[in-house]
Amino acid sequence: MDFKDAIKQLAKRAGELKNNLQTEEATKNALIMPFIQALGYDVFNPMEVVPEMDCDLTKKKGEKIDYAIVKDGETILVIECKHWQQNLDSHKMQLARYFVASKAKFGLLTNGIEYRFYTDLAKENLMDEVPFLSFNIEELKDVQLKALEKFTKENFDVDSIMNSANELKFMSELKKIIKELIENPNQEFVKTLAKQVYTGKITSNVLEQFTELVKKASASYVNDKISERLNIVVKTNEAEQQKVDETPVEIPGSKKESEIVTTQTEMEAYYIIKSILREVIPGNRVTMRDAISYCSIFIDDNNRKPVCRLHFNNESNLRLEPVGADGKGEKYKIDSLDEIFNYADQLIEAAKRYL
Repeated sequence: MDFKDAIKQLAKRAGELKNNLQTEEATKNALIMPFIQALGYDVFNPMEVVPEMDCDLTKKKGEKIDYAIVKDGETILVIECKHWQQNLDSHKMQLARYFVASKAKFGLLTNGIEYRFYTDLAKENLMDEVPFLSFNIEELKDVQLKALEKFTKENFDVDSIMNSANELKFMSELKKIIKELIENPNQEFVKTLAKQVYTGKITSNVLEQFTELVKKASASYVNDKISERLNIVVKTNEAEQQKVDETPVEIPGSKKESEIVTTQTEMEAYYIIKSILREVIPGNRVTMRDAISYCSIFIDDNNRKPVCRLHFNNESNLRLEPVGADGKGEKYKIDSLDEIFNYADQLIEAAKRYL
């Protein structure tokens, strides 16, 4: 399993388990240790992951960091952990002390759901006030995942991460400024834009008028970009459906293709299963092939890689058959397509065999 899939699986795991985690120790074991493992570090090797490392500047309080990641004998990342329900804001200074004491270049404050990565961009060996990378693992964006991948054992490089940290920091600050300018444009910003389209004198009345126009134009632009993205998604889905509709479904030795009818119900079931399997495998690898008696879902359009069979010829007796490792399966009666989600684990388990 590659890094991206491992993190996505961990995100799903976090959502499923968090309500059952009553202590900080449980949070560490269920969420944070698997996260460290996903980065490629062996949590059971004290030469890579040091638990309870001494980080006491005064050598009097016995302060220890929860985990320290070590590479080539040097501490590269210190990790302070909290219970998943705890607000991390009140624990930043604690990590800052450990950061200085450890002389690590990077610090991570996490509760297993929210992750905040810090470094010393402002002043060397003093942890910055603001994290350069911050995310909720259940809402992780692609750009954040790409930045996180730099912390994997395979890709770890201080210079590369520092360059990325600088960029992320400035981008974050610029986004805040842009957001403020869009929602509450200041006079200088409005004047600059007004001069591009208005040739008269910029009076207070004109400025007031253009302030409202800038707000409306900004909102309209954002809405246009959202609509543009949505249209791309819709067109992509339509193209995929058309491709499936036009794909010959005749199987060697079967009856004529004209006798095989792929129903709308089968198509909807296919898209539901495809969406479920996207958690572990790219959607373009999930394919459908119809036959007289049932419809099959394969990986890579390979009949040696079956995921499930849809016995949907009788609309009043829909049956889903997840395929086991032995190529056989048990048929489950479903009253609606929504019930397919009840068998998501079995479908995902089947797909994992072909990763």
